[in-house]
Amino acid sequence: MSGRLKDRIAIVAGAGAMGTGMSNGRAAALVYAREGAKVLAVDRDSAAAAETQRLIRAEGGTCEAFVGDLTDSSAAREMVEFSLSSLGRTIDILHNNIGILKAGGPVDLAEEDWDKILTVNLKSFFLAVKFVVPVMERQKRGVITNIGSIAGLRYSGLPFLAYATAKGAIPTFTRSIALQYGASGIRSNCIHPGIIDTPMLRMTADAGYAKAFGNVDAATLQAKREATIPLGRFGTPFDVANAAAFLASDDANYITGIELVVDGGFIARAG
Repeated sequence: MSGRLKDRIAIVAGAGAMGTGMSNGRAAALVYAREGAKVLAVDRDSAAAAETQRLIRAEGGTCEAFVGDLTDSSAAREMVEFSLSSLGRTIDILHNNIGILKAGGPVDLAEEDWDKILTVNLKSFFLAVKFVVPVMERQKRGVITNIGSIAGLRYSGLPFLAYATAKGAIPTFTRSIALQYGASGIRSNCIHPGIIDTPMLRMTADAGYAKAFGNVDAATLQAKREATIPLGRFGTPFDVANAAAFLASDDANYITGIELVVDGGFIARAG
């Protein structure tokens, strides 16, 4: 790769994955490292964070792992302190990728699931920004990239009400940061992934997409879903990660407050 992020320090919140799969967060951590950044891989699952660290180090990159639940302010504060002590005295990139989901509409979704999904998917972003921004302000520079979803832009075909609501809030969260802190040299942008081939995608298939497409088998389901995408395929986590690396680089140094949709044209067709 080009080394666009050489010697920069990137915190990737939600850098693990289910099992040994490739998630959007893990791919982002790998791409940042391949572009020369020193990466802090953050996840509440110690094994998942360690696997991301292992993959980066196996490629000769620099990565430390931090285990913590970023819905807790003390963990978010400790994450920043650990990054500053272990990787260097700057934080150049914050990549907010944490997210969970569960199927359900307003009637059948349990109240505790609504609370949990909004807390995990929004409070974790808020607390990470809360403790990273003062560091970026002192530096007079920094990039914050928040991962939304096309589910926050249009109905997915199945009721994921809490997830869609949380993701629908990410653009406003992102723009507010961009406008408040632009004069401090901090850029803030949002990426909306489309249908990306990740472990979470397979979870949504189990949640009811197969039934929605006529109780089909996995291969038929994939073919039917890919047929809804103008480019004719699911995205990969690296499609999202490469977009994030661009936004974090100096190639994008006049870009802030935007929503970048990485979906193979799905929203364009649906709109």
